[in-house]
This record gives sequence, structure tokens and C-alpha cells, in this order.
Amino acid sequence: MVQAPDIEMGHRDLPEALVLLNEMNVSAQHVASLVDNMIEKVRNGELSTDQGLSFLEMKYNMLLSYLINLTYVVLRKCSGEKIEGDPCIDRLIEIRTVLEKIRPIDHKLKYQIDKLVKSAVTGTNAGDLTAFKANPDNLMGTGQLGVEGSEDSDEEEDSEKKDQKSKHGIYVPPKLSAVHYTGDETSKERNKRLEEKSKKHALSSSIMQDLREEYLDSPVEVKGASRAQQVISKQQQERQEYEEEYMTRLPVSKSEKHKGRHLTTLGSLGDEITDFGSSKQGGGGRKRKQKHAKSKGKSFKKKAKFH
Repeated sequence: MVQAPDIEMGHRDLPEALVLLNEMNVSAQHVASLVDNMIEKVRNGELSTDQGLSFLEMKYNMLLSYLINLTYVVLRKCSGEKIEGDPCIDRLIEIRTVLEKIRPIDHKLKYQIDKLVKSAVTGTNAGDLTAFKANPDNLMGTGQLGVEGSEDSDEEEDSEKKDQKSKHGIYVPPKLSAVHYTGDETSKERNKRLEEKSKKHALSSSIMQDLREEYLDSPVEVKGASRAQQVISKQQQERQEYEEEYMTRLPVSKSEKHKGRHLTTLGSLGDEITDFGSSKQGGGGRKRKQKHAKSKGKSFKKKAKFH
């Protein structure tokens, strides 16, 4: 009476067990055909592993030995024989330990192996992102420039635009603010993003803001500084926040200095042109004072010369 539920459960599992055994039989026949073809290719010299990785050869030999010993254990259990104290158990433990120990090495080599296999199957492509790697020649070039001195730094700053054009498509992390990583996007997505960025930039330009203020009925915000000075102050604020957060000084290139000087000049000229009262009152007085001071200096020099 106690064994009746076990018998019923055995009858329920019997169809599923037969299906699994049938699948195992089909898979075993398929593997046997593949192994026979591979053995024939090896005997004919079509498969050569002389230029391969010894690590992979060792790994596959260990896996094959593990499967052979595991199959032997399953055979003994299915035959009703004992496996206690059998040497294959110790061999299985040893192989499993070795496979666990070499897993970090396999993980490090996986990317390079997959890339080589992909290039061997599909061929090499110049636009493939996985083909980029470190170039030691560039590192040597930067070291030589640093030894030569500060004269080459100006030439280096002047050639920034050329370097940016030549390195188009290589991801460079930002220094001031964090942005979304766009290295995995396609060319179509990148073109769409650039179009949206250009539209947004055009709508936020000073000309469009002037047109909005002129033709729209929205209230106009009166600011003391010009737009050029606002741009400079915003950039300076971002730079200052970054330097205070990371306790470091950001280098200022020659092009950035020239750009800031140009924007400052445009902003001051715009204020002087639009502010008619201050230019009439303060401009001439400053020039007269400067001329008067210069004349005093010249007369003093002449007197000291005669005395």
C-alpha cells in the first residue's frame, strides 16, 4: 500500500523519460557523425592546430576527459554498480578544479578570441568599432613633444582641429560635464542626433532670440550683460565648479584664450555702441587724462636730463 503512489508517479514520468531518451539518442547520432568527419579531416591534414592557442587546446582536452569520465559514472550507475571509491570520481574532481581555476583566464581571452573568429568568418572591415586599439606610435609622439619644450605646445594647440578631424569616430570622455555614451549608436542614429542638435542650436541662437523678442507678445527680460558675456560667465562657472569638485586646475588652450578675448571685445564694443551717454561723457575725459599724464612724464624726464 505504501509503494502504490511511487508506482503511479513512475507511470506518469515514463512518457517524459522516453521522450528524453529519444532526444539523447538523436543527439548522440549527430555528435557521432560530427566526430567522424572531424577525425577524417585531422587524418587528412585539413585541421592544423600548430598556430593555435595552447590554452584552448588544453581546455578542450580537459573538457573531453571530463565528459568521458562523467559518461563512465553514468554508465556504472545505470548498470546498478557502485561508484564509491572509483578512480574516476577523483579524476572528475581534479578536472573540475582545473576548469574553475582557468575561468578568469578564459574570461580575459574571450573578447580577443571572439574578435579573431569573427574576422576569420566574415572578413575585416575598416569601419568596425572592435578594430580600434592602442597605437604605440601616438604615445611615442606625445613623449617626444613633451621633451622638446614649450615651443611645440603652440604648434600642438594650432593643430587641434586637424587631430579632431583625423580621430573622428573615436570616443573621448568629456572633462567638464558627464554626457550620454554614444559609441554604440549607428551612423543613421548619429546623423539624426546631429540634426536635432543643430536645430536646437539654431533655435537658441542670438538672432532667433532677437526675432522672438521683436515679434512675440511675451515679456522681455532685461539683462545688464550682453549675450557674449553671459556665455563666458557660464563657461567660467562650469570650469570653476569642476576645479573645486576635483581639486585640480584645468589647462586653458590657446584657442580658448583667443575665443574668450574675442567674445569679450565684441561684448564691450556692443555696450559702448549702444550706451551713447557714457561714451560721450567718459570717453574724452579718459583720453585727455592719459595725454596729460604722458606729457607730465616726458617733461619730468627732460628736466632730470638737464639737471
